Amino acid sequence: MTKQDTNERYELAAQEDRCAPRTKLSIPAQLRPSGGRRYHTVVHDLSISGFSAAAINRMHEGQVCWLTLPGLESLMAKVIWWDNCTVGCAFEDLLSPIVHDDILRRYTGKAGQWYDPFA
Repeated sequence: MTKQDTNERYELAAQEDRCAPRTKLSIPAQLRPSGGRRYHTVVHDLSISGFSAAAINRMHEGQVCWLTLPGLESLMAKVIWWDNCTVGCAFEDLLSPIVHDDILRRYTGKAGQWYDPFA
């Protein structure tokens, strides 16, 4: 097995092995790619470690972006993947569990409503 094969297998595993459960929801937000303009988006899922959201323009792995959720300051994140106008990002700093639970209560009606995106 070559080093490239090993790296590709690791990258695939990293996409499926999340460090925190994600919650499916729909939150109107704003997304600003590094060097770009801010635009309206919808966050499709959220965890303390990251999110996925609609992305009108192609975003590249490793690109820095900022997500602004209603009532919060912008959160710095790094693009992990982009597919068919949806981007998956990891927060630079983990989201506080208190803030995370507050967002869940506001947008799902409960805290801790987890789902497995691969089920």
